[in-house]
Amino acid sequence: MSALLKVTGLRVHYGFINAIKGIDLSLEQGKITTLVGANGAGKSTTLLALSGLLPLQAGSIIFDGVELSQMPSHRIVDCGLVQVPEGREILTTLAVRENLLLGAYRRKQSDESARDLAHVLRLFPRLRERLDSLAGNLSGGEQQMLAIARALMAKPRLLLLDEPSMGLAPLLVQEIFRTLRQLNQRGLTILLVEQNVRQALKIAEYGYVMENGKIVLSGPSAELLDNPKVIDAYLGA
Repeated sequence: MSALLKVTGLRVHYGFINAIKGIDLSLEQGKITTLVGANGAGKSTTLLALSGLLPLQAGSIIFDGVELSQMPSHRIVDCGLVQVPEGREILTTLAVRENLLLGAYRRKQSDESARDLAHVLRLFPRLRERLDSLAGNLSGGEQQMLAIARALMAKPRLLLLDEPSMGLAPLLVQEIFRTLRQLNQRGLTILLVEQNVRQALKIAEYGYVMENGKIVLSGPSAELLDNPKVIDAYLGA
């Protein structure tokens, strides 16, 4: 199967700091791929670069045959690559409904947006109960659900998720990951960035391990879960 996303030689700098050091990634359509590693490894920077929110010093980003590396971020969203950012970045002074509808602001078909709103509310029934509440009054778990639901309103073909489990209780983490599995079973391709390495490798089919801006390991997730280097660095005994 050909790759939906193929990244080659990606380099990103912060001033004089070489944050991403020439990494290669390949994502198959319809699969969950995870990018794991310690805090500061470069995972979030990679997602920001893929989304057009950070300039590249070098490299190619090919999404379904289209080069994205020089494309502005709003055009990248139009192509179907949508990110759920670390920290959720919801608009806390707007209602839940308004946050969701903003996810579809670049779409032209209002009837399709109405159907998709109904769909995301079925996925996240808690949001249906809070539609007219201010987003800032939601719990942390509900805010994460809102951030994912808002991204789904943009009709992504590839969903980038940055630390969706951060700060959430274990039961809420399980709920979020169950929803990601459901979305993937319906055909959505997902790139998941996570510090929770065990959880990420359990849900994904393929994984990349990142350290200091480089990919140091990659392979099927089941193999990485059994890899002594991964166990020693991230999973414990």
